[in-house]
Amino acid sequence: MPTRTETFVTRSPAETRRLAADLLPRFAPGAVLALHGELGAGKTCFVQGLAAALGVTQPVNSPTFTLIHEYRGAQPVYHVDLYRLRGADEALGLGLEEYFNGRGLTVIEWAERAAEILPPGTWHITFRVGAQPDERTISVEREEGP
Repeated sequence: MPTRTETFVTRSPAETRRLAADLLPRFAPGAVLALHGELGAGKTCFVQGLAAALGVTQPVNSPTFTLIHEYRGAQPVYHVDLYRLRGADEALGLGLEEYFNGRGLTVIEWAERAAEILPPGTWHITFRVGAQPDERTISVEREEGP
């Protein structure tokens, strides 16, 4: 299936959060967002922007040790961090696929660790550190329908 990719450049954490808020209307309830990028590339900052745009008032941090944080806003946000997992089998053991059928927004950092179980229509968002310290190049890709 063909894919469509858009690329954005942000120059501060605030711009990355604002971009996430601007992109939010594209993500229907139940959407799965697979975030890719090295440590410190802006993945959690992006999730903070999504959550704030949905009215989440509690702090949004990387769920590295708990693996999944659930936030309540206009729609639920399921923030998943698979950094510590070795593969899709461990993600299945967490019950990750149960989040794919909900009404919330499932946002997965280090999603490549569970690539085999991501549902069709997953949005792939890749973060790259730019030439300046706070600059990020963010690519948003999704399979287009028939």
